[in-house]
Amino acid sequence: MSHITSMKPDHKKLGQELDLFCFSDLVGSGLPLWTPKGTIIRNLLDDFVWQLRKKHGYQQVDIPHLTKKDLYEKSGHWDKFKDELFQIKTREGHLLALKPMNCPHHIQIFDRKPHSWRDLPQRYASTTKQYRDEQTGELNGLARVRAITIDDAHVFCRKSQVKEEFLKIWDIIEEFYKIIGFDLTIRLSFHDPKNKEKYLGTAEMWQSAENQLREIAKEKKVKAPEVLGEAAFYGPKIDFIAHDSLEREWQVATIQLDLNLPERFDLTCVNEQGEKERLVMIHCAIMGSIERYLAILLEHFNGALPLWLSPVQVAILPISDKLNDYAQKIADNLEAENIRTEIYDRNDTIGKKIREAETQKIPYIAIVGEKEEKNNTLSLRQRAKGDLGEIKITEMIEKIIQETQDKIIN
Repeated sequence: MSHITSMKPDHKKLGQELDLFCFSDLVGSGLPLWTPKGTIIRNLLDDFVWQLRKKHGYQQVDIPHLTKKDLYEKSGHWDKFKDELFQIKTREGHLLALKPMNCPHHIQIFDRKPHSWRDLPQRYASTTKQYRDEQTGELNGLARVRAITIDDAHVFCRKSQVKEEFLKIWDIIEEFYKIIGFDLTIRLSFHDPKNKEKYLGTAEMWQSAENQLREIAKEKKVKAPEVLGEAAFYGPKIDFIAHDSLEREWQVATIQLDLNLPERFDLTCVNEQGEKERLVMIHCAIMGSIERYLAILLEHFNGALPLWLSPVQVAILPISDKLNDYAQKIADNLEAENIRTEIYDRNDTIGKKIREAETQKIPYIAIVGEKEEKNNTLSLRQRAKGDLGEIKITEMIEKIIQETQDKIIN
């Protein structure tokens, strides 16, 4: 697939031109504001991820954005990241932080009651914000922000269930990125044994966890280079690298194995023998930072998003004002089938309307004149393919519904 142009696409410029997001000096740097069109794209992506997770037994949970210092001291995040946290002192003198991670909160939900081995695995998912006090000079559009939306999930399971759960998540990642159109490679991100102070846990824990990831990669029969120093501070991970149309590499999805936080929070189940058994955690994100992912996606497609992801799927262009009622009738028919439309009913020439719709990279343009009104049809143009001729409204609806369901990349 090639979306390369002579000028390198810039997601910041595309976001402004396509009216997807903006920034405000009054709100602050690194805090994007999402327009209606941008919010549609975010929700479509997040819903797609959720539908894939739902098939594999995940449950949605919700967590607050503020947390006492105590939780992050117990998890180890306070010692590792306290300089990057937004800290807040209450009127009563309690120290809170805007959450930099979601895993300790999911742990608290899991640990609300005792668990039998029959209850496992437990799989929790939240699409939620986390916050980092990034330095102003490091901020870059959506690629580096202070308010980060993560499609986060955690699995609580027994050691014997780790491989199966990893492979399920791997399937989700492969299905998602195949639809999007990215080629993926993987790497094993391990700890650096020469820099032990960066990590929680014992050398034995790390060796056991890293060996499990080697076995999983072997099962998938993929080449997996091992990169030292790229592990999370609590455990090793399998990172998925996307290759975009500009021949760049991006670390996107990740699956992380954690033996340390279950130890710190004493997470157990009662096993078949009636004894307490230490559990393990799996952390996973399919897109990771949704802001960063959308920056990658916009540049990969140069703003020309696939039909199913486009905030406006069909632009309806009446040739003159007297065709506005017919244009509205078409829009009503399309919107009844959940097809996203926009009517260009301004008093402009049809040529100007077409140029504007093309600039907005709308996948389909429906032109309506007196002939189309008489025939109950429309003249259809498709982005990158041009004129498709005169077709019936019902035929266009069927075409767009099918392409949307199939998530075709045009």
